[in-house]
Amino acid sequence: MFGGINQMFNRMSDHPDFGKLLLRLTFGGLLLFHGEFKVMHGIDWIAHMLAVKGMPGFIAYGAYIGEIVAPVMVIIGLMTRPAAFIIAVNMVVATLLVKMGAVWHRTDVGAWSLETEALYLLGALAIMFLGAGKYTLVRDSRLQ
Repeated sequence: MFGGINQMFNRMSDHPDFGKLLLRLTFGGLLLFHGEFKVMHGIDWIAHMLAVKGMPGFIAYGAYIGEIVAPVMVIIGLMTRPAAFIIAVNMVVATLLVKMGAVWHRTDVGAWSLETEALYLLGALAIMFLGAGKYTLVRDSRLQ
């Protein structure tokens, strides 16, 4: 009985390329909200945090690349793996700048305080390893 149920679900849900598309659209779309915030409110606060740590402030412009350009590339399937890698690096830098002291903390509802950052980092790595799949706006496989 359980074998039959499992086979039915396997037949109905064995669509890895659709799963990749769903992951890319969700991941990229949600990350664009972070980029839109930076467009609306600027990145001076990031440049200030970098300066406090002795790093040049122009690195803050990388937030636009990691939270607008790369997510759009992931969504449309253009150079998906390099774009996902850029997002992963962006998440590591953001976490080190903003939340490094919260590694062992939990939120008021018991969640890990770095939960969102971990989801974005691991989601980016998953997309990097999975690739775009066949549902992209880019037809040339060398550019996916």
